[in-house]
Amino acid sequence: MRAYLKVFSLSIWLGIYPAPIPAWAADPAAPRAQLVSPAPPGLLSPGTVIPRAAPAVRGGPEPDQPEAAVNFSASTPGTLASSALMVDARTGEILFSKNPDVQRPVASTQKLLTALIVVGHGDLDEGVRVKAEDCRVEPTKLGFRPGEVYTKRQLLAAMLVHSCNDVALCLARNDAGSVAAFAERMNAKAIALGASESHFVNPNGLPVPGQYSTARDMSRIALAAYRNPILRQYMRLPGLTFAYNSGRTKFLEATNKLVRRSPIFTGMKTGYTESSGRCLISSASSGGRDVILVQLGGTHQMLFNDAARLLIWGLDRGGASASSIPASTNGT
Repeated sequence: MRAYLKVFSLSIWLGIYPAPIPAWAADPAAPRAQLVSPAPPGLLSPGTVIPRAAPAVRGGPEPDQPEAAVNFSASTPGTLASSALMVDARTGEILFSKNPDVQRPVASTQKLLTALIVVGHGDLDEGVRVKAEDCRVEPTKLGFRPGEVYTKRQLLAAMLVHSCNDVALCLARNDAGSVAAFAERMNAKAIALGASESHFVNPNGLPVPGQYSTARDMSRIALAAYRNPILRQYMRLPGLTFAYNSGRTKFLEATNKLVRRSPIFTGMKTGYTESSGRCLISSASSGGRDVILVQLGGTHQMLFNDAARLLIWGLDRGGASASSIPASTNGT
């Protein structure tokens, strides 16, 4: 495995990919989500050129930040994200960190927590009726209409694949009766997962005072989501075709660009607002090894390229860190 990953990693630096990828280098194909159709021609092409990485930043802390804990050797790829943390998804071992405990808004990556709560309550084939209050949100929307009815399964897939903010509101209101009540459930779930340095106010991550998390806390939430087979099924999809009550269909392209680059990259969640910067929680799997990377406060689309290099580095690393993120029994 190590020899192949080194070749694969080098090919990313050069902007190419080896072909074909061996069967052992990819998870088995996930079951197709309801209402999923193949992507348009060319969407799944692995030939995307990845530019060379920017030089790793090894300096002091960002202004007004209490620490700048950067763990990597001279050979470790860097990241332009303000905060980051990588863990082994099977053991919880920390492989890389950079300002992991700085509290900051995390945008739509917190939809992983929303999804955990919804899937944990079951009855995914139950119908959910859309209300007008669910539709009053921007910018990324599914565009459903008041009075329409969809299953929680359909809405969950749309939220995780395309990051629909209106869907998150609809699922939250249906689950708890109101956004405020659902936020209480989010905070209780976060505490149960060990994410005690976070506070959530809404289910979609749109800016609001008093809402924040950390890279360390989001890694705990991501670990729980990764260990849920239903969520993993949806998070790795390159896209899905959503059928509206009217009969109209729409292809929803995944916001996570990594899942279209290689089957080694197995999904998770994107996020962006002006206050949060670019955020990305990503995962990769190969040869019996699984890693999860949280990047928060990025400033450029280069975040995806940073993630690709760091994830492959994590897959190829033996792992020498003594610290770890404790596995929670509340993770599914």
